[in-house]
Amino acid sequence: MTAGRPAPAGHRPAEDPAAARGEAAPRTAAGAIPAQQGPADADAPAHFWPVDHLPALDFDPLLHRLLREEPVARVRMRHGEGEAWLVTSYDLVKEVTSDPRFSRALTVDRPVTSMTPHTIAPAGGIGRTDPPDHTRLRRLVSQAFGRKRVAALRAEAEQTADRLVAAMAAQGPPADLAEAVTGPMPEHLLGSLLGLPADDFGRLQQWRTALLSTDRSRQEGDGVKAEIAAYVRELAAHRARFPGDDLFSDLVAAHARGELSRPELVSLTVMVVLNALDQILGQATAMVYALLTHPRELERLRAEPALLPRAVEELLRFLPQRNGVGMPRIATEDVEVGGRVIRAGEAVYVSYPAADRDPRVFGDPDRLDLARTEAPHLAFGHGAHYCLGAALARMECEVVLAALLRELPGLRLAVAPEAVPWRRGTVNRGPEALPLAW
Repeated sequence: MTAGRPAPAGHRPAEDPAAARGEAAPRTAAGAIPAQQGPADADAPAHFWPVDHLPALDFDPLLHRLLREEPVARVRMRHGEGEAWLVTSYDLVKEVTSDPRFSRALTVDRPVTSMTPHTIAPAGGIGRTDPPDHTRLRRLVSQAFGRKRVAALRAEAEQTADRLVAAMAAQGPPADLAEAVTGPMPEHLLGSLLGLPADDFGRLQQWRTALLSTDRSRQEGDGVKAEIAAYVRELAAHRARFPGDDLFSDLVAAHARGELSRPELVSLTVMVVLNALDQILGQATAMVYALLTHPRELERLRAEPALLPRAVEELLRFLPQRNGVGMPRIATEDVEVGGRVIRAGEAVYVSYPAADRDPRVFGDPDRLDLARTEAPHLAFGHGAHYCLGAALARMECEVVLAALLRELPGLRLAVAPEAVPWRRGTVNRGPEALPLAW
């Protein structure tokens, strides 16, 4: 069965014990997956990948195994149709994400096998375009996330973090870090960056939760996207009359000049909002959990505060920040990757978390080592679709950790590590709440 072709009639992967363990689908049983045709990949197995909920910082066992045994493999997930290639090794992930023969734009209207019943990124958005459209869209927002803008936001971020941590300390332990600090902080900065009204963040957070869910139906996902589009259109009409000094006003002005279509305006805004609200909530909260459950590394950081930027980089590498994979690409011609031939029209995913655990690149990759000085991590992606908000996310994580370590020297978990609740049924991983004491 090739990518894009539906599973055999009557096939029920969830009832296949081997498949549920992420093992290769049997080749002789009824409903088995026939081998891919082609001299280089005729024997490549197809793995059913349920992308189950994993506790705390546990790394996905299928990714761990494929990285070491089969860095270019075929997989099938719960939703969508057919199969896709999954690339896990560091060098091959960089190779695929830098190769223009793999297209994001061709994923539009393709029901590629995936972990969600609905496609999170809208058609025509920056995540599902190729150059030159992608280059044009990226240019419109890149200045807002550049180093100068992030440096200007840093003072505001530090003041916000200090105020939120001080309020949490005044409240007294136990306190939930997600509720007190890492949840509200990105809302404050997003208000400055996009100029969004503070009263709107309740709805935005609800939409964020719905869009990043792996449990919502396609119909529910489409309904949420329609609500967001209506919200952005209404806000854009208001901002056209009353512009401000913010990114959203700049995008509205670009739309008025004909440089940006209405669907592109909506998709860019949604991309910025979703990432800004979710990244820090998940990343910074998980970073604090990781430090508090690795006391030797925490003490190293307390003893060497100047180590903080490097520590953030290592935490970004180490943390399994998402479930499953992100967006696929479609091969525009036959491409050999790692000795496998990915045929024209086939879908391919890359796993950045797996690449960041590659033992060929990182010594003892499953160990958190804040002094690590090896290759750059790929937590923010690679190539043309490298995360626009990477500098902003790094800065916010540094600011949050610095404030906590400085103001709360006795910081510790208020519950046993195994009692910390973690998100379930969602794309991104992280603690649902992080009860702290000090």
